[in-house]
Amino acid sequence: MLINDRLKELDMSKYRLSKESGVPQATINDICSGKTDLNKCAAGTLYQIAKVLGLTIEEILESEQSEERLSFEIFKSNTCHHVKDMGDIDFMISLIESDEIRKVYERQWYPEAMYLLAMLDYLSRMNDIPLCSRYDDIRAKKLSKPLYPTGVLTESEVLKSDKPLRKAEREAIPEFLRFNIIENEVRNVV
Repeated sequence: MLINDRLKELDMSKYRLSKESGVPQATINDICSGKTDLNKCAAGTLYQIAKVLGLTIEEILESEQSEERLSFEIFKSNTCHHVKDMGDIDFMISLIESDEIRKVYERQWYPEAMYLLAMLDYLSRMNDIPLCSRYDDIRAKKLSKPLYPTGVLTESEVLKSDKPLRKAEREAIPEFLRFNIIENEVRNVV
């Protein structure tokens, strides 16, 4: 959330934001935790917060809309398209410079964070580049249950068999499988 990011940038506490903006601390806490929908906040409240943080109301609301969580399948597809469009090295540089893996992980969007890290590790192996050690703490974790592509789950359901699941596991890319993400194709995207 842009407000939380801005508070960190300014080294400002929520308490100080409350005092300087005149917005009750409980309201600030609810906004920063995501409990309160910014689109339902009073314009005056957003104006007071934006003014103290050196932002506009529009910036705050636009950032909120861009942070909505997509379905995991769409997220995977978007990531693969970014790799294809940018190229391996530029994608890796952008991913590391933006620290998107850490940002997504801190939102507790674990499948997305682990998918991005798996992609980074996979591309590192494909391009013979050492792993970025910045994410070793995340590398030590994995999802509690396997996350299969929707197509594999559908095939398994239609056939009433777990054979498609086992086949997908055998063919999974090791960097993804490490996180319990069953992924076997990241290059052939249309």
